Amino acid sequence: MARGSARRAGVPGSGIQGRRPERSGPRLGPEARAPAQAGSRLPGSHPRASGAWLPSGARARPASLAGVGVAGEGVESPGSCLLPEARPSPAVAPARVAESPDARRPLPTAWQHPFLNVFRHFRVDEWKRSAKQGDVAVVTDKTLKGAVYRIRGSVSAANYIQLPGSSTQSLGLTGRYLYVLFRPLPGKHFVIHLDVSTKDNQVIRVSFSNLFKEFKSTATWLQFPLVLETRTPQRDLVGLAPSRARWTCLQLDLQDILLVYLNRCYGHLKSIRLCASLLVRNLYTSDLCFEPAISGAQWAKLPVTPMPREMAFPVPKGESWHDRYIHVRFPSDSLKVPSKLIEKSCSPPEAVLLGPGPQPLPCPVASSKPVRFSVSPVVQTPSPTASGRAPLAPRPFLEVSLSQERSDASNVDGPGFHSLEPWAHVEASDVHTAAAGTHVLTHESAEVPVVRTGSCEGFLPDPVLRLKGVIGFGGHSTRQALWTPDGAAVVYPCHAVIVVLLVDTGEQRFFLGHTDKVSALALDGSSSLLASAQARAPSVMRLWDFQTGQCLCLFRSPVHVVCSLSFSDSGALLCGVGKDHHGRTMVVAWGTGQVGLGGEVVVLAKAHTDFDVQAFRVTFFDETRMASCGQGSVRLWRLRGGALRSCPVDLGEHHTLQFTDLAFKQAQDGRLEPLAAMLFVCSRSGHILEIDCQRMVVRHARRLLPTRTPGGRHPQKQTFSSGPGIAISSLSISPAMCAVGSEDGFLRLWPLDFSSVLLEAEHEGPVSSVCVSPDGLRVLSATSSGHLGFLDTLSRVYHMLARSHTAPVLALAMEQRRGQLATVSQDRTVRIWDLATLQQLYDFTSSEEAPCAVTFHPTRPTFFCGFSSGAVRSFSLEAAEVPVEHTCHRGAITGLTATPDGRLLFSSCSEGSLAQYSCADPHWHVLRVAADMVCPDAPASPSALAVSRDGHLLAFVGPSRCTVTVTDSASLDELLRVDIGTLDLASSRLDSAMAVCFGPAALGHLLVSTSSNRVVVLDAVSGRIIRELPGVHPEPCPSLTLSEDARFLLIAAGRTIKVWDYTTQASPGPQVYIGHSEPVQAVAFSPDQQQVLSAGDAVFLWDVLATTESNQSFPVAPQACEAGSGIGPLEDASSRASELPQQQVPKPSQASLPRLGICARPPEGGDGVRDTRNSGAPRTTCLASYKAFTPARVSCSPHSAKVGTCLPPASGGWLRLKAVVGYSGNGRANMVWRPDTGFFAYTCGRLVVVEDLHSGAQQHWSGHSAEVSTLALSHSAQVLASASGCSSTTAHCQIRIWDVSGGLCQHLISHHSTTVLALAFSPDDRLLVTLGDHDGRTLALWGTTTYDLVSSTRLPEPVHGVAFNPWDAGELTCVGQGTVTFRLLQQRGADISLQVRREPVPEAVGAGELTSLCYGAPPLLYCGTSSGQVCVWDTRAGRCFLSWEADDGGIGLLLFSGSRLVSGSSVGQLRLWAVGAVSELRCKGSGARSSSVFMEHELVLDGAVVSASFDDSVDMGVVGTTAGTLWFVSWAEGTSTRLISGHRSKVNEVVFGPGEAHCATCSEDGSVRVWALASMELVIQFQVLNQSCLCLAWSPPCCGRPEQQRLAAGYGDGSLRIFSVSRTAMELKMHPHPVALTAVAFSTDGQTVLSGDKDGLVAVSHPRTGTTFRVLSDHQGAPISTICVTCKECEDLGVEGTDLWLAASGDQRVSVWASDWLRNRCDLVDWLSFPMPATTETQGHLPPSLAAFCPWDGALLMYVGPGVYKEVIIYNLCQKQVVEKIPLPFFAMSLSLSPGSYLLAVGFAECMLRLVDCATGTAQDFAGHDNAVHLCRFTPSARLLFTAARNEILVWEVPGR
Repeated sequence: MARGSARRAGVPGSGIQGRRPERSGPRLGPEARAPAQAGSRLPGSHPRASGAWLPSGARARPASLAGVGVAGEGVESPGSCLLPEARPSPAVAPARVAESPDARRPLPTAWQHPFLNVFRHFRVDEWKRSAKQGDVAVVTDKTLKGAVYRIRGSVSAANYIQLPGSSTQSLGLTGRYLYVLFRPLPGKHFVIHLDVSTKDNQVIRVSFSNLFKEFKSTATWLQFPLVLETRTPQRDLVGLAPSRARWTCLQLDLQDILLVYLNRCYGHLKSIRLCASLLVRNLYTSDLCFEPAISGAQWAKLPVTPMPREMAFPVPKGESWHDRYIHVRFPSDSLKVPSKLIEKSCSPPEAVLLGPGPQPLPCPVASSKPVRFSVSPVVQTPSPTASGRAPLAPRPFLEVSLSQERSDASNVDGPGFHSLEPWAHVEASDVHTAAAGTHVLTHESAEVPVVRTGSCEGFLPDPVLRLKGVIGFGGHSTRQALWTPDGAAVVYPCHAVIVVLLVDTGEQRFFLGHTDKVSALALDGSSSLLASAQARAPSVMRLWDFQTGQCLCLFRSPVHVVCSLSFSDSGALLCGVGKDHHGRTMVVAWGTGQVGLGGEVVVLAKAHTDFDVQAFRVTFFDETRMASCGQGSVRLWRLRGGALRSCPVDLGEHHTLQFTDLAFKQAQDGRLEPLAAMLFVCSRSGHILEIDCQRMVVRHARRLLPTRTPGGRHPQKQTFSSGPGIAISSLSISPAMCAVGSEDGFLRLWPLDFSSVLLEAEHEGPVSSVCVSPDGLRVLSATSSGHLGFLDTLSRVYHMLARSHTAPVLALAMEQRRGQLATVSQDRTVRIWDLATLQQLYDFTSSEEAPCAVTFHPTRPTFFCGFSSGAVRSFSLEAAEVPVEHTCHRGAITGLTATPDGRLLFSSCSEGSLAQYSCADPHWHVLRVAADMVCPDAPASPSALAVSRDGHLLAFVGPSRCTVTVTDSASLDELLRVDIGTLDLASSRLDSAMAVCFGPAALGHLLVSTSSNRVVVLDAVSGRIIRELPGVHPEPCPSLTLSEDARFLLIAAGRTIKVWDYTTQASPGPQVYIGHSEPVQAVAFSPDQQQVLSAGDAVFLWDVLATTESNQSFPVAPQACEAGSGIGPLEDASSRASELPQQQVPKPSQASLPRLGICARPPEGGDGVRDTRNSGAPRTTCLASYKAFTPARVSCSPHSAKVGTCLPPASGGWLRLKAVVGYSGNGRANMVWRPDTGFFAYTCGRLVVVEDLHSGAQQHWSGHSAEVSTLALSHSAQVLASASGCSSTTAHCQIRIWDVSGGLCQHLISHHSTTVLALAFSPDDRLLVTLGDHDGRTLALWGTTTYDLVSSTRLPEPVHGVAFNPWDAGELTCVGQGTVTFRLLQQRGADISLQVRREPVPEAVGAGELTSLCYGAPPLLYCGTSSGQVCVWDTRAGRCFLSWEADDGGIGLLLFSGSRLVSGSSVGQLRLWAVGAVSELRCKGSGARSSSVFMEHELVLDGAVVSASFDDSVDMGVVGTTAGTLWFVSWAEGTSTRLISGHRSKVNEVVFGPGEAHCATCSEDGSVRVWALASMELVIQFQVLNQSCLCLAWSPPCCGRPEQQRLAAGYGDGSLRIFSVSRTAMELKMHPHPVALTAVAFSTDGQTVLSGDKDGLVAVSHPRTGTTFRVLSDHQGAPISTICVTCKECEDLGVEGTDLWLAASGDQRVSVWASDWLRNRCDLVDWLSFPMPATTETQGHLPPSLAAFCPWDGALLMYVGPGVYKEVIIYNLCQKQVVEKIPLPFFAMSLSLSPGSYLLAVGFAECMLRLVDCATGTAQDFAGHDNAVHLCRFTPSARLLFTAARNEILVWEVPGR
């Protein structure tokens, strides 16, 4: 048989055909002659009609408006018109034509001046040009004394008035202001929708309603809440119109709304819809801003425009306009101050429009009376104020201060009441001017950042691999191969990868993203868009930018399996054909014209057909016409009116043919009309039909018949056809010829009259696809045997482009000297490839036995191959020698490997035998055969056998699956046997080994992959565990390999390749590479270690972008490390499904991060790794004044090295992180905010939280192994850098580089051995500087292109801050102990050095340290000191010329912008300084005085200032404090409002209210906080000063009405306080205990409170009277840790009672009681005692004893605590015995049982949370906290789980299980 294009070259005596492909391609037939001259291809599109879009539906205009067609319908004004909306064609996007600039512009607006009565103009009463729906009626209003329209109904969307009546028309009103005169119906909601058109014809919907709770915005919709409230705040009625709602004049500035909120230019008002429930008098538009409350006499004295009489509300004589009506103006006239507030002038009840910004300073407006503001009485606590300069700033929640007897009312004389709710309230009483309120705008931008995907996390470089080449073609089908329109490249699929191959150079580029085989491809006529479909149902489709390779759109097709795609020539229409889920053929048309321009793919039409469709094409001459062919049918399609319709072609006698392909031919006369087009279709019977598209009939029918070629070597046979004709699978038409591919293996070129064959080429398999290049000179052909090539018609030479295996590749091997690759496949072939060109050199096939394994001889041009028969053969690549064959095995060969020196060869088989061969000479022979050595049932794997790098050791899996054996390679004597099955102690089944691999000889490591998805690293000599990589993949990996320098570990993980940083003991995770559509069978490094190969469905060649170090050395006696301290779990590989970088990563500099030694298990008596690199350096103690600014702590338990640090995937685990409550106040500069983009991020523990300030939605960027200490945002706002402290799992601190738009970690870098104190980007974002803390004293500089280390400096003294010079990227400055250090960056080639200049601090500044710095106006530098001084430096002269005392505490933060300086201190003072005159003082030198510097504002916050971000004008900003609070600061108003507020100290309890609307938390900071559970916004806070709240309980729902909900809180002084939630007040305070309370619970009826204290006493009290009527002392002597109450009839336990409750104490005792408190009964049911070992401590503390009743079985009780074993004990109260024990990895710190499922949550001191499914016994671990998880609580509905570690709270969603 013939393979490839080879002429048979057999290997004698082997029985295996071996061939070397010839250079020539398929044979050219004898009829071959010079091809006809290719004519020029006709244009692919018809001329577009000229002209412009003209509005219709309006009356003829005067002569001045000539050229604009208008019409009218009963129009009174000459300028009125209804403009139809411009819509694209239903088939494709409209072609761009030369339009008049005014073609789409509304008509001139002179007729709309000065104002337009909308209702009258459009005759609403006639309902011809307007529409009404539902309950709409005309009524008489007593206040206005006239007719108004009443719109009412329970559903607003079903009851409305709409203008105009049709959505296809437009009002065309251009007035800037819209005046809506309306009155809400009392107690109802209403909605007002406006459709506004921009100047670029984008329609924006603007909605106002009291239904909306917050402002929301998209690119096409703005939603503004319009809230009307009475004076008394009633939270249950927020949004409803008050009972005495008044008539309102709503004045909307449409121009400013679009400009400010969406940055668009206002065009005209398109439509209006007024929805129930409201009364409306009229609508008006105007370009004038009218004042509704000003009469004519007043107007004469004021510069305002009065409301026209027609528009004005009637005001009785002697009354005030503002007493009867409301005026709401939105937005303001000023664009300078953003706010959520919208102008209104009214006395309560008030109207407030809600916007998306912070509070503004009230804008000054002329008025005839002074403006007075009144504030609704709200109980609140004072906030930080501006030292008498600013008013109190109420919180967005209610706070009750318990340090006072009563709550003071707010200051009613202040300038306003401001809050940070999603809305803000401003009330005005007796205001008689339009300026009585505050109206503001926001500068928020509507631009959405472009999402860029990339690798999420990893090591340097990232990515470490780049796809270079692919060996393969097809996969799902071999019919998909296309020419690019320029004919320079070929596009084809290789399973899940799309390859673009340049035919002249052989260079490949790739489109990566599909996760299954690509079933269809289509390319538009301009090479702009590439469409691809994925095979497996439901089909996923992608649209790509063909030039850049970027995926523009990902969408799911309604067709389950797409088999054909076709683009229109312009790329605006895409058609696809396939089967739906019922198996019916479906045709879908998508509109793709807006893809890449911000739009999406839209389905234009879908159609089902009962006819078979094998091919489908969109015509080149009309993008609305298509054609299809299939079994017995040829149909012509048309897209019209949003529908796809088809009609059949009259086939006559050919109606039974099976048609396979079609192509259009252009008319010879050059016409483009469809009437002149001809259609060619081919069939499996050899017919080619020429069809007239006009008459829809067959014009000519021809048939390809087999004939004996005279003089030919082979007659053409009917081998592939059932009839006499030759089956044609594909055809392609050019203007001069027709290319036909047939199943007899021939490509034939015919003239269009099919008179004779012009050229033919023979292939070795059926031709499945042909395609003529656009120039007609090349013909692309593909075969079903996996060959792809093209025929050059001029030179008559066939060029092979790609060959491929037709089945999955099982194994591979590489030869170093010649750069050759050998592969074996399930298609029973062995193929040799050239790695440089990726071209096939040889192939060997055998029809009787299948090859299983392959390996090259290390020194000779020979390879060995093992077969399924048990034979092992050698093949020479230089001489046609008879292969040497050995058949010592009885089973299929499973492993084959040779020693590095080539002396020995080893093979193993499926029967368990191991053979050793001598390969010293070419006639190799068998040395030994050992039976029952290897595992007999192990599958064939490239890693089944492994030889050490020095050739001395041989490792394999055997003799059982659970053991790994290491033998001497020369003698096969057993040296070591490791039982892998005993390693997985937590599993219920024995673990088994899957693959083995040796590391470098100097390390002595043996790597074993197991069936439990682990990779265990063993000492190859002793067999002890050195380290473990848990959870490498959900499936066992069949192949793994380690690079020669032991830097990278390569693993075949399902359909992905994973690369681990082997040198790091606790890597954050691997880099994952996709592309394979089937499981990867083999991975290997090339001999030179510069490339990686992976084999599965195809062979992928990857470049290794990291350079190896030739001088790498390994420790002979590696230091110890914790066993099992492996790499954490990895996020979903689909998040990395993006294109790989196309640029070569430069070689890291010599100053790259230091290499880490490979660690082994600690020696006996050792206690793990100890970093001694800085042991010789003295530690420096910082001044006390600066300790507030030390970075975040690093807290790790002794066992935390075993816990992963990554959160589980969003959809892959039992829990999904929903929200984070809190802010890490012990970080520094760990919050960033960009007002221009709205990006807001802060840290909480190990997480970076990115929050949308409008919606409150959070993103959680995880990956750090310790608490994040600092953040830095690049100047472009595209990159965020985060740094963390050290942990026991990492030797160095992690610095992660995040892509802001995609939220993915792009780079993971590490260099500092201690906490990173500061990060900063250079002004041009080319460099990143990182500063270590006072112990590390390291300053590192990184290049942001690849994030390679550029420079690293050991600092002589502690440095507290670093900053780049904003006007000189080559200068950075550090401040520390007594000096300012200026560092100049000098670059010479690729090397960067730092020139250092030190300047001492003058004695006048003081003896304190410099703690902060920021650059001012050039050339000034401001520095803060630990003593509160601010000193100013001239950076050019290097001298300090000015200083002043700025604060009482150390200055930890300085920010400068414009002429203003912000300082934040350790005592919580935030001050704003005017420093505009400092630049002039510089000239005076040392004679400068600070009198010209004055303080503008001051705020006192709740803790030391550690982070701040302000806008450019320093008017507003966000400030973080050590109290864990983020404040929004407005200097204009002198206010500070909480944005993020977590507990300052440890959270001790979380409880939930009835209905789960709220939850409550208590903390050691003395506060009890009530949160809205849906949004986690703080609603109420109860604060007790100087006390710790240690326990909390919420009254049960059966205790009364909702307004009677109570909280019981226990405090450290022994007091128990009862709080009323509805009245936000303390109801009762009692002292049932002399010592601190540790547990509290309500009885099931809520009438009794049980409390336990530190001494073990349990008190029973009445919460209404405060009396304690029973005290139980059974647990005396040990603190009560838990009290749990459940409702249960206790007769089955032998006692009487309505409640069953338990108490657990610290001495491991649990008492169970039955009680009926109304009858004063309390009986002991059971008493449990659990043993405790002598030493059981977790982080220095005894684990708590916790117990709880089982919610799904009332007879069960669960207990955790210190004991002999780490376990959960399940006790049956009825059986009086322990019924089950659940093992735990550590002692539990917290416990919670899910009420809705069989889930058990356990928190550990090792920063880990475990979720146990008690029904199945399975468990899953979660990380995310950076401290002991001391609290976990399920909500009553079991939908959420709250966990707490110190003061941070994580809220997890529990998906339904």
